Amino acid sequence: MFSQEQRNEIRQRFASVDTANVADVLDNLGHFDFGLSQDFLSFTGAGKKLAGWAYTIRGQMTPFEMGGDAKKMEACNGISEGEISVWSGNGEGICYFGELIALGMRERGSVGALVDGGIRDVRWIGEHGIPVYARYRTPVQSIGRWRVTDHQITVYLRGATTTYVKVRPGDFILADEDGAIVIPVELVEQVLQEAERLTRTECQIRVELSRGLTLAQALEKYGHV
Repeated sequence: MFSQEQRNEIRQRFASVDTANVADVLDNLGHFDFGLSQDFLSFTGAGKKLAGWAYTIRGQMTPFEMGGDAKKMEACNGISEGEISVWSGNGEGICYFGELIALGMRERGSVGALVDGGIRDVRWIGEHGIPVYARYRTPVQSIGRWRVTDHQITVYLRGATTTYVKVRPGDFILADEDGAIVIPVELVEQVLQEAERLTRTECQIRVELSRGLTLAQALEKYGHV
């Protein structure tokens, strides 16, 4: 749908807007329930924004012999520039994503991870500066317990206002201090343009408030933002 140059430009522009504005834009356009669960948190330092194209990976709990997960390695090796690995599955208490996978995916151009499950090596991933949002951290590895079953398919992540949010390969992921949200790929350009407009308006309001404009005057002049 977009060239690599366009994908990079869109990603950089999204990095300058907030999830709150994106959520408002989606609501105003009549597209509800794309916010992810409040359980998703940044584990790699405050201010680490996650912005990129979804590269989906799904797994499940299933006992298997120790010694690695070939499908997991295949999935990790398929990621490309500007993409975020989006991990899903039913592995409570299990780590899906750790330092070595993070480094290997970054070598291929990945710009972070969104994990509907657990991560480990939190300190080291943070020191490498790799943005990761996940539901929990755990020292318990996946080997022998949880394995990848597929990748680059539609997956479902826990939602904020609905039980699950659908994420397709190529949808856009944005996460910051307020939480995480999914932007369907067909809405990306429209949402981005409107979110940028809201961002400019909010910046102007902050300037005017600092110069003495009252809240009532701001609401009268700009309406709800």
